[in-house]
Amino acid sequence: MRILSLTFLFAFAALPALAQGIAADPFSDGADGAKVHASGFVCPAKIADFERDAVGVSDVDTGTAFCAYSALDGVYGTVKLTPLSAAYDPKASLEPDFEEQEKTGGKLVDEKTVTVDGKSAPVAVYSRTYQTATLEELHYYAEFTGAAVQNWAVEATIEYASPRNDAEAKAFLDAVYEGAQADVAAK
Repeated sequence: MRILSLTFLFAFAALPALAQGIAADPFSDGADGAKVHASGFVCPAKIADFERDAVGVSDVDTGTAFCAYSALDGVYGTVKLTPLSAAYDPKASLEPDFEEQEKTGGKLVDEKTVTVDGKSAPVAVYSRTYQTATLEELHYYAEFTGAAVQNWAVEATIEYASPRNDAEAKAFLDAVYEGAQADVAAK
């Protein structure tokens, strides 16, 4: 009986700690099937030719949430939103993704800062692209991007085949950062 009592005592004592480790869903329902993140960022049901597959929390400790999208022809896009408590360094933040690409044979082919025209101001977006494969005239790429918008890191990754999906990849990234600038900056 004493062992049973101690077991219940420890179980109830652990509940508050367990509850703290489970993050609340940072998304609410929006118009037309959209999911609205706590930052104000809207993950619409569709971005260009991409349909949203999932939203959720990818890292409870950092508060990172994601929206995942896919389109025909095996084109994939992901948006990650992370609250910032210090200056944002996109290279440092995306370094684990870069290491994974390099370990799997990805070859760095481009690194630059691009400007995406937002509705009220342009957004400077860091971009690094890896070539992951070549098949006949198609070149497969994984492009990683990141920008600080207000007090949030907005990172997008797109996997696509060039030249077939170049326009779709650009439309996705433009929509993500235009949306971030319009929605997150408005909060």
